Amino acid sequence: MTSPLTHFDASGQAHMVDVAEKGETRRIARAAGSVFMQPATLALIESGDARKGDVLGVARIAAIQAAKRTADLIPLCHPIALTRVGVEFAIDRQRACITCEATAETVGRTGVEMEALTAVSVGLLTIYDMCKAVDRGIHFENVRLLEKSGGKSGSWQAA
Repeated sequence: MTSPLTHFDASGQAHMVDVAEKGETRRIARAAGSVFMQPATLALIESGDARKGDVLGVARIAAIQAAKRTADLIPLCHPIALTRVGVEFAIDRQRACITCEATAETVGRTGVEMEALTAVSVGLLTIYDMCKAVDRGIHFENVRLLEKSGGKSGSWQAA
């Protein structure tokens, strides 16, 4: 029986999916995730007084850079010419968390879900890296794909 997983060939060996016959379409993916911390850590980030500098500014640049380098990190991802990467942060003081949302776009033969997810993951990791000296208990939750559009499979949206 053939595996429904596209990164395995008929003999079960991992391979990079051939996208040569796919048509180029506009593809967009949006992902999100949250980082939780102590309220004092969140206040430090908001004040801009963290020892390493502008935490969210650095995290935004790291997330964008990560989206561009996804194929270097995930072995079977195709290198993609991204046309846009957007990264936004939302602060929730009541829950002492920051939500990172990333949107990746391209016109190409394969989707950008991995680029959006990688951007979110590295954005959250960068917040941890910049704040770990004051809060080792920082943790991440709910990194997920929110929606994607374009390509053969069309549009998909998380419930």
